Amino acid sequence: MIASLRGTCIDVAGSAVVVEVGGVGYAVTVTPAHALTMRHGAEVFLRTAMIVREDEHLLFGFESNEALQVFDLLRSVSGVGPKSALGVLAHMDPAQIANAVASEDDAAFRKVSGIGPKTAKLITVALSGKLVAFEQAPTGVASGTAATHPAAVDVVSALVGLGWREDAAQSAVDAVVADDPAAAAMGTQALLRAALGTLRPAGAGR
Repeated sequence: MIASLRGTCIDVAGSAVVVEVGGVGYAVTVTPAHALTMRHGAEVFLRTAMIVREDEHLLFGFESNEALQVFDLLRSVSGVGPKSALGVLAHMDPAQIANAVASEDDAAFRKVSGIGPKTAKLITVALSGKLVAFEQAPTGVASGTAATHPAAVDVVSALVGLGWREDAAQSAVDAVVADDPAAAAMGTQALLRAALGTLRPAGAGR
């Protein structure tokens, strides 16, 4: 079982990336938004889920442990395969998925290609009470410092994996949390994108 990969990104196209580890290239499927954070030749770290079938072995990659956990929970729902589960994560971050389940908003899942009305409803029923830890903080709650944001550690880790120094990554997350009133309600992917927006394209502080 391959649970994580740390290596060099040698190819990225759409949602498909190739990570070279010890001379071996691993083909990994990620969300399109996640793929956009990767650069050819940069070191990356991915938490992974390995799906073994009779005719193929598939690797799906995630920028955070919470995204991987939600992926596994989605796959536990009858009718939701790994590609559909990743499709949900491509449309919504873990916090948004948790909120949709908590509010029984199956319409949010019907927007995902491959998920019909029955499956969307089943997701909200089957996962009820299982995603409480991922729900968004209520709007208007003071965000405090990055250390208090539930996704801060994962985002800093992801930025370090993308090539930035830890202090630069921490400063970027601190800046987003301090300056953006909506930061408290951001999930991991949203916070990562916002932090990337504060860093220079060349990789500040590397």
